Amino acid sequence: MADKTLDDSTQASIGDELLDRAHPYRRELLAHCYRMLGSVHDAEDLVQDTYLRAWKAADRFEGRSSLRTWLYRIATNACLSAIESRGRRPLPSGIGAPSDDPERPVVEAPEVPWLEPIPDTMFGDEQPSDPAAMAVTRSSMRLALVAALQHLPPRQRAVLLLRDVLKWRAAEVAELMETSTASVNSALQRARAQLEQVAPVEEELTEPTEPEKRELLERYATAFEHSDVAAIVQLFKEDATWEMPPFPEWFRGRETIGRLIGAQCPIGPGEGLMRATYANGQPAFGLYSRHEGGDYLPFQLHVLTLTEDRVGAVSAFFGPRLFRTFGLPESIPADAPRR
Repeated sequence: MADKTLDDSTQASIGDELLDRAHPYRRELLAHCYRMLGSVHDAEDLVQDTYLRAWKAADRFEGRSSLRTWLYRIATNACLSAIESRGRRPLPSGIGAPSDDPERPVVEAPEVPWLEPIPDTMFGDEQPSDPAAMAVTRSSMRLALVAALQHLPPRQRAVLLLRDVLKWRAAEVAELMETSTASVNSALQRARAQLEQVAPVEEELTEPTEPEKRELLERYATAFEHSDVAAIVQLFKEDATWEMPPFPEWFRGRETIGRLIGAQCPIGPGEGLMRATYANGQPAFGLYSRHEGGDYLPFQLHVLTLTEDRVGAVSAFFGPRLFRTFGLPESIPADAPRR
C-alpha cells in the first residue's frame, strides 16, 4: 500500500509539473477547439478535457515531440470525437436561401446547435507581443470563416486548420491523424477547394480606417438606440446580410433588413442601449432593451462585418448566456449613460 501511495503521489507530481509547462498554450488551444467546434462553451470543455488527459498521461510523455504538439494531438482527437456526437454548428445563412418576407413572424429552431461567437479576450492579448501574429489569429477567427469551416468534414477541417492556420508540416499532421502524408495533402486540397466556395474573400474583408471605423460604429450604436430605421438602412451595404440565431431565417439587402427591423424589433425609440465589445476579431455590440421596471436587459449580441464604408453583415445572437460569456452586464440601470 505504501508503494502504491508513493506511485500515485509521484504521478500526480509529474502531472502537475507538466500542466505548469502547458499553461501558456491554453489560449491557443481554446482558439483551435473553437475553430473546430464553433462553440465557445464546447471549446472550453474540450480544452479542460485536454488538460485532464494530459495530466493523466504525463508519465507517458517522452518528449519525442514538443509539448505543444502533444497537446494539439490530444485536443484535435478530442474535438473529432466530440463532432461525431454533436454534429456541426451552422449559421442560418449556411442552411438555406434568404427569406423574402421580412414582415412574416420568425420562428425559433432551438433544436439546431447554432454557431456561437467568441470574445476576443479569450484568445488574444490586449497588447500582443507580435502584432503580425495576432492579425493572423484574428483573421482565422472571423465568424464567416469559422462558419465556413463547419461545412467541411471533421478530418478535413482538422487538416486545414493544422496546415494552413497553425502551419504544421504535412508529415506532422499525418502522424497526428495516423494516416499518410499523401492522404493529408489530398484532404487539404479538397478542404481548400470547398472553403473557397463558402469563405469570404479578402477584398470583402477590407475595413475602414480607424477614424472612419469609430465614426461608423458610433452611428450604428446611435441608430439602434433610437430605433431609427432610416438611419440603420443607410449604414448597410446594398447587398448586406442579417441573421439571428436561433431563428433559421436570414435576410439579404439593406431595404429588406430595414423592413425586418421596422416590423419585428420590439425596441422603440429611446428604449435601446448599446455596449461595445469585440467578437471573433470583429466589432460587436450588446444591445439592451428597456423593460417595465426601468432597467435595461440583454436583447441581442450583434457581431458586425465591416467593409470600407458600410456594414456588410450582422449576426445578431439571442441569449443572456452569451452576454455573461462576453463579460457584459446582465442588467443596466435606467439612468446609466449610453456610452
